Amino acid sequence: MSIREAAVPLRAPAAPRARRLTVFAHRGASGYRPEHTIESYRLAIELGADVIEPDLVSTRDHVLVARHENEISGTTDVAERACFADRRTTKVVDGREVTGWFTEDFTLAELRTLRACERLPQVRPGNTLYDGLYQVPTFDEIVDLARSESFRTGRLIAVAPETKHPTYFADLGLDLTGPLVATLQRVGWTHRQAPVAIQSFEVANLRDLATRVQVPLVQLTSASGAPRDFTVAGDPRTYADLLSPAGLREVATYATWLGPEKSQVLPRDASGAIGAPSTLVPEAHAAGLQVVVYTIRAEPQFLPSNVDVAGELAALIAAGVDGVFADQPDVAVASAERAGAELGLLALRTGSPRDLRVR
Repeated sequence: MSIREAAVPLRAPAAPRARRLTVFAHRGASGYRPEHTIESYRLAIELGADVIEPDLVSTRDHVLVARHENEISGTTDVAERACFADRRTTKVVDGREVTGWFTEDFTLAELRTLRACERLPQVRPGNTLYDGLYQVPTFDEIVDLARSESFRTGRLIAVAPETKHPTYFADLGLDLTGPLVATLQRVGWTHRQAPVAIQSFEVANLRDLATRVQVPLVQLTSASGAPRDFTVAGDPRTYADLLSPAGLREVATYATWLGPEKSQVLPRDASGAIGAPSTLVPEAHAAGLQVVVYTIRAEPQFLPSNVDVAGELAALIAAGVDGVFADQPDVAVASAERAGAELGLLALRTGSPRDLRVR
């Protein structure tokens, strides 16, 4: 069976089934290796992730590479390279002034001379052991890794690229959509069942992509603010407007998934504790959208005050989410399997396989 013919974890189930949370490896296994490196993605696959997630930015010669941001001083050793000292500059990115080194000022060949480093060294000191070992990967390399690992492991590994700052890059003449689509065309991943889902916090580029490829799209949202393309165009709508019932129905006309912050599903009180879920997940489902939340991180500073990471995942699964972005994908996989086993036991006790849904 070819990749194009294999079952795709990004598709909604045609009938009720045991809950199998789709686990998106957030920037790879970024809890264990420096993010957005081939080794981080490779480890995520070994840990059972269904999907690997690269954030995409452009080089000066219009090649898509994986970095959390186009400013790379926190994720590479560029600040230590005297030959690039004169590239340090200040820019305004999506309305915010940022100082550092930017991918759009480097050719791919120049960027390849740099090495990745841990973005959160105080939080993840163990990851700093790998500083200086890995290059910045291209989107093509990440796609090829997913394809080769799918054949090696016998299970389909999907890719969920996020287009970072698409309006900003388009204004520089470095539109992200063209090279992204070209890569998908190269490997035949433009059809509905392709193992890919494209994400964006903006709307216009997703709408454009919906006319160029048939793959699932993910509308990301934030608990505050508005899509940058709305702001630039003078559109007064915010992310909150997108999450209204009417907004969700509109999102469903071009996207398959909604990607909210986890706090939008499990609000926290003043003490940082989670309680009852919001109505967002059932409302998104009613609009025809699947829901994948970001970001599950196992370290205490990222967790609610009243549960550990297993408890947080259990609460999200009980709230009905269809997927999670996780820095430690093995933790999310274990929680999903535990929930599936519990639902299976429930079905055996009740004799009703139609109870195998968490909604």
